[in-house]
Amino acid sequence: MTVNLTRIYTRTGDAGETHLGDMSRVAKTHPRIEAYGDIDELNSQLGVVLVQDDLPSRFAPWLTRIQNDLFDLGADLSVPHDTEHARKDRLRATPEQVTWLEARCDEVNAELQPLKSFLLPGGGPATAHLHVARAVCRRAERRALLVEGANPDVVKYLNRLSDLLFILSRAANSGDEPLWQPGGERDRSAT
Repeated sequence: MTVNLTRIYTRTGDAGETHLGDMSRVAKTHPRIEAYGDIDELNSQLGVVLVQDDLPSRFAPWLTRIQNDLFDLGADLSVPHDTEHARKDRLRATPEQVTWLEARCDEVNAELQPLKSFLLPGGGPATAHLHVARAVCRRAERRALLVEGANPDVVKYLNRLSDLLFILSRAANSGDEPLWQPGGERDRSAT
């Protein structure tokens, strides 16, 4: 599949509409546009994660692969499945992509200590940005659920990806995890 971008601005969206992959026009607030817009934001956030000096080096190729997969998801969402343009050769999210994420989750999670509480987002820079990416991923998942007739593998992928981002954030903290202490601040304010 070749992509040729010869002009960046076209003026076709100046009235608040854009084209889907099947060339139909929809409002820029359409659920499909919102969903792949959130996926684009997630992809950009992963770009920020990748430039953090404290990111464990083994995660970089995984995150780069995920960035590419996120473009696949956006392409999938951009073409409704029930149109003449929804050919079998269209780029679609696949179960194999979900399985790959599950294998990475299992691989890294096996190295971590069991959690004894919820985590406070934070730690080092890479960890903090992984938490932001995880939150954006959850939003993208919620938006994808609003897309009528969407490929269920898109939602599954985003669900597993948010799990992986959480696990990677734990691994990036190297065991020094800020834990939630329910009601902990109330106890301190009494003294």
